[in-house]
Amino acid sequence: AWAGPKRVRPPGIALADLPRPDVVLLSHNHYDHMDFPSLRALQARHAPRFVTTLGNARTLAKLGIAATELDWWQDTTAGALCITVTPARHFSARTPFDRNRTLWASFAVASAQHRLWFAGDTGYGPVFESLGRDYGPFDLAMVPIGAYAPRAMMSAHHATPEEAVRIGRDMRAKHLVAMHWGTVVLTDEHPFEPPGRFQAAAAGAGLGPDRAWVMRIGETRRLPSRWPANE
Repeated sequence: AWAGPKRVRPPGIALADLPRPDVVLLSHNHYDHMDFPSLRALQARHAPRFVTTLGNARTLAKLGIAATELDWWQDTTAGALCITVTPARHFSARTPFDRNRTLWASFAVASAQHRLWFAGDTGYGPVFESLGRDYGPFDLAMVPIGAYAPRAMMSAHHATPEEAVRIGRDMRAKHLVAMHWGTVVLTDEHPFEPPGRFQAAAAGAGLGPDRAWVMRIGETRRLPSRWPANE
């Protein structure tokens, strides 16, 4: 039987040890982002609020999950959070026959204290400068740094580490968190190459380790109640 791409690291936090999530954001339906056994387990253990993109609520309903389904530019509230679905440069598919039948996206998440942006999966494009102008600035942007080689195949869908830094700067984010690397072998680059390239690109953009985070697998960081005004 086909087992799918190979993991190079186990999950950073075992499901049984995962703190209760209030909200789960599902950016698109690729297998490494919408894993049915994991979603069923999250629903059974915690019953969090699920927010996803157009076309995916029907799939989640088959798992016993009632999800809020949104188009680009639409928003919803979850407790004290305002969640806005914003564009990304990617695609969707779970079979050879359903390409782009459902939507992919990024998410802006705002509370009274913080403004965060989750990129989902994305290649680089001019849309981010527009998004940063209309929705920024952000305290923190989570940007994908892996799955970029070979470029002829991946450039439209996955950013390089250098492009991830550019996305964060376009989004007017004060802090960047590197994500989407070192977990599943999807493409040709070495799975642990992206962090070094990301840190070098961030340093070149004037962002030191305090503002460009490469977190350990499973690491948790608590956000300050207020970001320092001089950052």
